[in-house]
Amino acid sequence: MKKYIKTFSEIGIGDVPEVGGKNASLGEMYCRLADRGIRVPDGFAVTAAGFDRFVRHNGLEKSLSGLIQRLDKDNFSNLSALGREARELLLSGEVPADLFGEIIQAYRDLCGKGNCLVAVRSSATAEDMPDASFAGQHESYLHITGEVAVIESVRKCFASLYTDRAIKYRQDNGYGGKKVALSVGVQKMVRSDKAYAGIGFTLEPESGFRDIVHLSGVWGLGENIVQGAVTPDEFFIFKPALLQGKHAIIRKMLGKKEKMLVYRDSGSQAGEIVNLPTPEALQDSYVLAEKEIFTLAGWAMEIEKHYGRPMDIEWAKDGLTDELFIVQARPETVQSRRNISRIKEYIVTAKGECLVQGQAVGEHIACGRARLLASPEEDAQVEEGDIIVTDVTSPDWDPVLKKAAAIVTNRGGRTSHASIVARELGVPAIVGATGATERIRDGDIVTVSCCEGRTGFVYKGTAAWRENTIDLSQVRLPEHPKAMLIVGDPGKAFELSFYPNSGVGLLRMEFIITSFIKAHPMALIKYNELKEGPVKTSIGQLSQHYKDKSRWFIDELASGIATIAAAFYPKEVIVRTSDFKTNEYAHLLGGELFEPVEENPMLGFRGASRYYHDLYREAFRLECAAIGKVRDAMGLTNLKVMIPFCRTVEEGKKVLALMEEYGLKRGSNGLEVYVMAEIPSNVLLARDFAEIFDGFSIGSNDLTQLTLGIDRDSSIVAGLFNEQDRAARKMIGNMITAAHEAGAKVGLCGQAPSDFPDFTEFLVRLDIDSISFNPDALLKGIANINKAEQPAPEYIL
Repeated sequence: MKKYIKTFSEIGIGDVPEVGGKNASLGEMYCRLADRGIRVPDGFAVTAAGFDRFVRHNGLEKSLSGLIQRLDKDNFSNLSALGREARELLLSGEVPADLFGEIIQAYRDLCGKGNCLVAVRSSATAEDMPDASFAGQHESYLHITGEVAVIESVRKCFASLYTDRAIKYRQDNGYGGKKVALSVGVQKMVRSDKAYAGIGFTLEPESGFRDIVHLSGVWGLGENIVQGAVTPDEFFIFKPALLQGKHAIIRKMLGKKEKMLVYRDSGSQAGEIVNLPTPEALQDSYVLAEKEIFTLAGWAMEIEKHYGRPMDIEWAKDGLTDELFIVQARPETVQSRRNISRIKEYIVTAKGECLVQGQAVGEHIACGRARLLASPEEDAQVEEGDIIVTDVTSPDWDPVLKKAAAIVTNRGGRTSHASIVARELGVPAIVGATGATERIRDGDIVTVSCCEGRTGFVYKGTAAWRENTIDLSQVRLPEHPKAMLIVGDPGKAFELSFYPNSGVGLLRMEFIITSFIKAHPMALIKYNELKEGPVKTSIGQLSQHYKDKSRWFIDELASGIATIAAAFYPKEVIVRTSDFKTNEYAHLLGGELFEPVEENPMLGFRGASRYYHDLYREAFRLECAAIGKVRDAMGLTNLKVMIPFCRTVEEGKKVLALMEEYGLKRGSNGLEVYVMAEIPSNVLLARDFAEIFDGFSIGSNDLTQLTLGIDRDSSIVAGLFNEQDRAARKMIGNMITAAHEAGAKVGLCGQAPSDFPDFTEFLVRLDIDSISFNPDALLKGIANINKAEQPAPEYIL
């Protein structure tokens, strides 16, 4: 009878005390999720009892206990020496015959005839604390073949219970005095070295937003992601759209994937795992096809449903069988435990030269002395509060990273080791910051900012910032008027979704175009006709993975819009079609080639008049195509459309007709189309505009400047601009009254309701339907709404 081995078919999640969390999870999925189509490679576990048998057989109990008792628990000055001594004791131990025999027999049963390649992984468990997580603390060995090699790998896993990082981890997390045993999993190897592998989360790993499955992947073995050795591809899948059978991939990000970890067979000799340069064609290709993305996302959701909590998943593709597998699943332990009712905001108010930028991890900011490290052995140079700058980190870095105020790495993605540790520690990190170790000097004071969206920045010197701690549980969201947000940055959308809100009253398309696309849409449409030169070269580099540059514009714009629409789903999100002026369009790549020069762009070729004009009509088609993709293909029908600066009713009809021609028919699939009320003609003819549009959003800035005859771009007369002016107020009041008389909804986008409580009271008394605020003004605006009196029967203008 087996005493020390359990096959995956005999293991469930209740067996954590015997086989550790990793093996218990594998057995649970192998036994209970196969009927849902989820593939888990077969294997077996050497139980914790097997580890105890090994330790007792070699008489190591007192020696190991004594070593830990001698540990300097304050400064860990003797950690390396004690850890090395403990590992040597275990590595020199003999595997007792009964344990040896059971492991060999289990390996033979797993492989059938002959030997097979297996992965040998550690799976620790703590006595009396079976739910303890030791993820990433112990060793794994891949592409192991042959009985002798399997036994040796098991012994190495036993020894890894005493790696420096594992010893310190147990001390830091209160397990230092507990009895910790090690189980070892032996699992058939998925040949992802001949394909690709990656990680998945059943929530968005930066914000904790629950309606996203986040996948990342690299060519070859997945260890390159965990170690942060490369920047992976990333995929964001919207769960509600996936459940509806829609095109649920709302965002894709192509990683550099500079290296690929592969197994090199050496014939009769044991093979070796090598990290090779990734061929350029593979670097420029996504690792996952859409069908595979949907499969993995579906599996991730099934696993989350089975466990009843957000999960952190590892997956791999076997290049020999062309099959996908789940090779690990564990509870996500950072964002899922976060208290989203308390938010700390960081706002940069002054900053120095930007030294380097990369992918932001977290929402924090930190300033300190930069310490450039080549390896964790240089930890003596690091003091508490330093900013660690290095090429890449691995689990061996854990003890030194705990001293850091921030982490910056040349390589890696949002699921790399540095990213995971930063989230656990609650410190900002910037990963994939190419050239960081060259552009940042050791000992310099720098500021690491991750509070400005998905891109993180390292600034020279000490930046200035302010912090706001907000208890959202104390905020009462008014039912009427609705308090909505003004949003432009997709990178902040998931975090902003946790704020009390009734949706997005204004999604500024311009931010997505300037920050992500950066090129004039007509320059993309006419790309093949552009003269060779810097402009064409830059556009080509931005859109290098697309032959059809128009398709690139559509996909990038749709991705940004979809991210915001998904973040607030199913609440209403109103996207305003592009509202650049000619001088602003001209600043885009290629813009000067397609924009006329105007004396007064504020009153010129802007808004609705552009859309049906020959100079921009084709570009408007691309905007409509992006919106159509979000609504129809992705199923985000909470997205509505708003037309800016529409001077006449006839112009509105032209734009609506053109939208219908381009696939956006008002009323179709619930599409509502609003118009900005920012010109006196919109107020004077509100009833006529209401016959062709579904509602109004008052643009108080433009309506004020056109009421008072002020060009707000002119510094000479800017001091006269005042939304509180009686004439401006009267125009706004008339707009609200006229809209309601016409049976149309009306809202307002602007700063005044958050700055001036009496202005908010003015709007509330007129029974306005919604007020939209910039994120930094939302809570103040809500407070002003709640303070305002209930609408009076009549308000005299």
